[in-house]
Amino acid sequence: MVITMEKNDSGWNLENSYAKLPGLFYTPLKLETVSDPKLVILNQLLAKDLGLDAEALMGQDGINILAGQALPAKAKPIAQAYAGHQFGYFTMLGDGRAMLIGEQITPAGERFDIQLKGSGKTPYSRSGDGKAALGPMLREYLISEAMHYLGIPTSRSLAVVTTGDPVYRENPLKGAILTRVAASHIRVGTFEYAAQWGTTADVKALADYAIKRHFPMLLSEQNVYLGLLDEVIKAQASLIAKWQLVGFIHGVMNTDNVFISGETIDYGPCAFMDHYDPETVFSSIDLQGRYAYRNQPNIDLWNLARLAETLISLVDDSQEQAIQLVEASLRNFASLYQQNWLQGMRLKLGIANEEPQDELLIAELLGLMKQYQADYTNTFVDLTLDRTQSSEVYESDGFKAWLERWKARLERSEQTDQDIKKLMKQANPVVIPRNHQVEKVLQAANDQDDFKPLQRLLEVLQAPYNYDSLNQEYMTPPEPSNSPYKTYCGT
Repeated sequence: MVITMEKNDSGWNLENSYAKLPGLFYTPLKLETVSDPKLVILNQLLAKDLGLDAEALMGQDGINILAGQALPAKAKPIAQAYAGHQFGYFTMLGDGRAMLIGEQITPAGERFDIQLKGSGKTPYSRSGDGKAALGPMLREYLISEAMHYLGIPTSRSLAVVTTGDPVYRENPLKGAILTRVAASHIRVGTFEYAAQWGTTADVKALADYAIKRHFPMLLSEQNVYLGLLDEVIKAQASLIAKWQLVGFIHGVMNTDNVFISGETIDYGPCAFMDHYDPETVFSSIDLQGRYAYRNQPNIDLWNLARLAETLISLVDDSQEQAIQLVEASLRNFASLYQQNWLQGMRLKLGIANEEPQDELLIAELLGLMKQYQADYTNTFVDLTLDRTQSSEVYESDGFKAWLERWKARLERSEQTDQDIKKLMKQANPVVIPRNHQVEKVLQAANDQDDFKPLQRLLEVLQAPYNYDSLNQEYMTPPEPSNSPYKTYCGT
């Protein structure tokens, strides 16, 4: 039996503004019971930031909330409706296995969605069971927290609990529920859903809500809906540049995974590059390479164009004029992305000013890294630490010539060596969640109930730019393999 807790000892301070939208956008839910909820991991630092009592959350009453067996005061559990273009094809989707219990108002006055992922079937589950397995939920916890500490906007993970019930896929797996925290779960696909199955009034209601929640500064603008598109374009251009700069490959850049807030969401088929190759694809279902590393900026622009289509009726009464306006906004994406990426790459090379030939200097380095299959992360660490020896790429004549051009470029920037190193250390992570390390700690947790390797990796990933204590164990690339690393949709 699901219990609503009137006594609120854990610090829950929930509101339900999304549930005030037209009923088209969500469905109220009744919770499903699980047999034996147990806490696996709790993000105590995030809990504190949210205004929650971590100790209370670790008690049985707190665990029951995290497992969907009890609700905090003022919770209003709903599943959100949305659609999306998946690999270019439009389809109806919605929260098939996720439940929004409310929006936590933090002591700082910020608003965050609290969502339980894997809590059971919803009206949008289609043929799915609405459940989740322990391995994929721990993976999302791990990668999302790594992204946060890398300085990349992302949804975050508050907790993972096991349910005591099996989840049936190819084999029985341990059932689990992830508590996900996000600035909101409004997607490009939410707007597509409203435009396809709602009315112009519904699209307007959603746009007004998104503006009020994420971009309130637009309320004084003459064309607030064009402003909304512009702000989302800016946020996405910045986000994708940050992905590219650390070698992150999302894997499922469908429109339902593009958040209006500019946060990263969905950590199923995703991974970080080891050796540099722009064609890298990790998703087992991306057979054509649609979402390869090099394609991510263009795919994001494609997704933003789908958002623009839904806003045309709001941007201007004249459809022709509205199309011209949104197309002009979309054309800004490429330059915004390029500015963000180029500035980030300059910082990775310790360059603080601008010269016209910087882009060529960067391209030459990346070309050498691809040619010699150099490790993406470690190459920039090596440059930061002046340890360009004992590697095939560093011994090449091409790299030696490039190194001289780079040093000459740094001399023209008129920075001290100390300033250059500071820039590079702030821009180049020492550690990333390397795929083979992630698989190893997840296997230990899932197969042996040994969570110590997971906790240790999380601790390391909380300080990705710490050059004072280099941990070679987490910096070492995987052994060469004839089988490319693959990730899967974590169902």
